[in-house]
Amino acid sequence: MSKIPADGVDLELPSPPVPVANYVPVRQVGNLVFTAGQTPTRNGVLTISGKLGRELTIEQGQEASATAVLNCLAALKQHLGSLDRIVSVVSLTGYVASAEGFGDQPAVINGASLVLEQAFGNKGRHARAAVGVAELPGLAPVEIAMIVEV
Repeated sequence: MSKIPADGVDLELPSPPVPVANYVPVRQVGNLVFTAGQTPTRNGVLTISGKLGRELTIEQGQEASATAVLNCLAALKQHLGSLDRIVSVVSLTGYVASAEGFGDQPAVINGASLVLEQAFGNKGRHARAAVGVAELPGLAPVEIAMIVEV
């Protein structure tokens, strides 16, 4: 694990996630770098599971989305060598495993957005989509994918 300074605190980056299927964790096209979707795992193990609005609260979802975006940052650091190469966070897409009638997906994905703003300040502010879905891989509550400019 490594640490990145963030608004007076250090955020711990986990070891970069290992793909569980046939894809790459990061793909660069010109000055844009895309991450594969990341779930809230540590060392390949899901840290929390369930659906928002049923088994999980918004706060638990925010924590899960923060963990998932740290996995994205770990993959980016592995690819780029340093997160200092990031000029801006362009976009974030957050998928939320939602129980029927749950409509607070944006509040859940705020956990990830706040980490990016803490870590990168104004250049961490980004366009975003927060999408409710029926199921996610491994019964994860959230999945995060992002695009950064280098």
